[in-house]
Amino acid sequence: MRRNLLSHVRRVVIKIGSGVISGDDGLDNAIIGGIVGDVAELRRQGYEVVIVSSGAVAAGKGDLGIIGRPRTIPLKQAAAAIGQSRLMRSYKEALRPLGLTAGQVLLTRDDLANRRRYLNARNTLMTLLEYGVIPIINENDTVVVDEIRFGDNDNLSALVTNLVEAHLLVILSDVDGLFDSDPGKNPGAQLIPLVERIGSGIEAMAGDSNSHFGTGGMVTKIRAAKRASLYGVGTAIINGRTPKILLRFFAGEELGTYFLPARDRMAAKKHWIAFTKKPRGKLFVDDGARNALVSKGKSLLPSGIQGVEGGFDRGDAVRLCTLDGTEFAKGVINYTLPELLRIMGKKSSEIEGILGYKYGDEIVHRDNLVLDSQDQD
Repeated sequence: MRRNLLSHVRRVVIKIGSGVISGDDGLDNAIIGGIVGDVAELRRQGYEVVIVSSGAVAAGKGDLGIIGRPRTIPLKQAAAAIGQSRLMRSYKEALRPLGLTAGQVLLTRDDLANRRRYLNARNTLMTLLEYGVIPIINENDTVVVDEIRFGDNDNLSALVTNLVEAHLLVILSDVDGLFDSDPGKNPGAQLIPLVERIGSGIEAMAGDSNSHFGTGGMVTKIRAAKRASLYGVGTAIINGRTPKILLRFFAGEELGTYFLPARDRMAAKKHWIAFTKKPRGKLFVDDGARNALVSKGKSLLPSGIQGVEGGFDRGDAVRLCTLDGTEFAKGVINYTLPELLRIMGKKSSEIEGILGYKYGDEIVHRDNLVLDSQDQD
């Protein structure tokens, strides 16, 4: 069955966790070399490969005398500044004897939240693939602040899967996959080979574990799989420290946990709105407006808006809420906050008379709107 699930795959995003390529003394170059060897063979078999790699902080923290995870953001950023070049050097040195070249791409959430920069990043990555270069992507930890962080590289890998229109996301972890209970505490824990739908039960099963070196645990991997699933892409979680694991997986061995893609694929633009653009404010709408959006697939008009919160410009993302504060959707707004304060509660036909101009009848067009039911259980 696994071979059939992979038969359509030609472009794959491989996320490599800190726990896979890091040890107490820094990077494990033997593991990196093994993974790169598998990637080279996959290239020879006709696959296009994009790597999202953690490990910069783990590679640089030793120079600062840090044991374990850095406790503050400045320490983490300093460790990343030291370790990122070391991480790339390890990949380049492993790829060079195999006749392959690595291209470093450092991203922040802000890069992908801006549609123009999003498309520019996509064009860069597609050009690297066209010329046979292996893109190696990481979050730009050295300069990133909380407002523009992806949060973890599991999340980043899911967004990159959408960005490059990959057919599969493979997450290399330091565990064999998703178990029905914590294998560290329960010797009888069973590996779950296939997940057809990622519901609340699956997320709860993932527990609350965190990596010793990174920011992600199984929960973040499940969330990444869910996001990729909504874009119509399957995800595999396999043990990256197992020799030849990628070659065995792509040969069809039943390894790790495979998450099937959702039946109803979310359009690329809506996936970008749902998961990449960070909301800058909230709009509070009445029951009639909510019903029109949720049940009838309509756009949000000014007449249904009863209140606003935050600060936003035209083109920013906002959360849509009921009057009691319950969030139910996210969308891209067509008007600035000062403009909206003047026209909310009014009819669309009154907009031009109030502002002296008009961008459209809709405050949030239905094509730029994602309901929470589309990205949650």
